[in-house]
Amino acid sequence: MTLDEQITRTGGRPSGFDYLRIGLSCAIVCWHSVVTTYGPDFQDAVQTTGWRALIGMLVPMFFSVSGFLVAGSLERCPSMVSFIGLRVIRIYPALTVMMLFSALVVGPILTAVPLQTYFSDGTFWRYLATATGFIGYELPGLFLDNPNPQRVNGQLWTIPIELFCYIVLAGLAVFSIARRRGMFLLTVVLRWMLAIGIFVLRHGTGADRPPTGMPAILLVICFLTSVAFYLWRDRVRWNARLGIGAGVCSILLMSFPIYGDFVAPVPIAYFTIWLGLCNPPKIAILKRGDYSYAIFLYSYVVQQAYMAIGPAVQHWAINIAVALPTTAVLAALSWHYVESPALRLRKPLKSLEARWIVHRERFLPLVPGVLRPPKRVDPDTMSRQSGSGL
Repeated sequence: MTLDEQITRTGGRPSGFDYLRIGLSCAIVCWHSVVTTYGPDFQDAVQTTGWRALIGMLVPMFFSVSGFLVAGSLERCPSMVSFIGLRVIRIYPALTVMMLFSALVVGPILTAVPLQTYFSDGTFWRYLATATGFIGYELPGLFLDNPNPQRVNGQLWTIPIELFCYIVLAGLAVFSIARRRGMFLLTVVLRWMLAIGIFVLRHGTGADRPPTGMPAILLVICFLTSVAFYLWRDRVRWNARLGIGAGVCSILLMSFPIYGDFVAPVPIAYFTIWLGLCNPPKIAILKRGDYSYAIFLYSYVVQQAYMAIGPAVQHWAINIAVALPTTAVLAALSWHYVESPALRLRKPLKSLEARWIVHRERFLPLVPGVLRPPKRVDPDTMSRQSGSGL
């Protein structure tokens, strides 16, 4: 069975991606319990142990999920208006509310400086720029005595990389490369070689670099590799042996920092897609909404807030026990009162797109191959993503 046949078999809505998103989000919370409880030096030390392989796969798997699902969105969107618009309404409303919650609720309650100083400090205003994609990580006087001091939203370092992935994919679509899958595959290979070359130029062989997570420059390759798997889905087999083998191969490669990272994107992407296309029955929480993006957004500031209580609660198990339920509540509120209402903007977005298409056909030359209209899959199919498109 091919990937395409499995997508069709599941009606275009395999539940595996729902489990993956929520599972990866919760795993990230558990992993961040280490840095928020014991600090970044201890976190780096953990990643020099045998745990490095499993921990190091979490973020690349996120980008692999994003690439495969956003590729489907790209194929279904009639124009770049809807493709970009869907990215915006999925990412920015929840991100903006989380940023305001951190700056206007958590900050004033826990800051060590007077409120007048807090609101007039330039750090406060730079943090507000987080809503634009220019990520700020600190607020005045906040978490000064935490094991990981001053860091408010350390997990947001992936947001600019994710946005860069969307820009790259949109650019490839504009130049019709995203439709010509052979050319796209060649582009990914060249981009991959370029990423390795840039890393080597910057860091040499990497022997003097702490073997922590996969280099950020390779996360884009994980994203693009998954896009390539989507484009070749009618030729790639969906097979349990291949999936499990890819998972084992990924763990082995990630056990060899830097050198293993260079070739890990392919097995990680396939392993992620294989899991995502599985279709076990959904549990109740997955039927209520997609809480994974907001769990990712709120978890770090919640963990830091609890750790600000003092040494009595600064233990990784306590961190998880108190932060995960609190984050889940905030995530549910975010989905039902921010993210889900924001998705209703799809209707006016479609109207705007229709007017744009008419205008384009009248006044602009059509660019062949840019964003094909839907063929077999319903426009809403596989559309509820966690921070990674619709």
